[in-house]
Amino acid sequence: MRYFVIGDEDTVLGFSLVGTQGLSAANAEQARAALAKALENHEYGIIIITQDIADMIRSEVDRYVFTETFPLIVEIPNRATGGESRDLKALVHEAIGVSL
Repeated sequence: MRYFVIGDEDTVLGFSLVGTQGLSAANAEQARAALAKALENHEYGIIIITQDIADMIRSEVDRYVFTETFPLIVEIPNRATGGESRDLKALVHEAIGVSL
């Protein structure tokens, strides 16, 4: 199982230093293309995506986060989010309208 990262150039560069492949994205079109490329390779078991990029393509990301078991999509903070992670309860509430 391999990792794939989608994010800004700095994030992708940082992960590449430890051998993780990825693509940078600056807009929704590039983010969709990067996610599609990651999903077509079944060797990628975990897709790491920065929160700001995930927000650009929220419906596609949520479809995999909440309905698919493979690959696992993990959102991480980056400089644009101030390093703060999203609360899982808030994410569930936003996606399906249920408060935990």
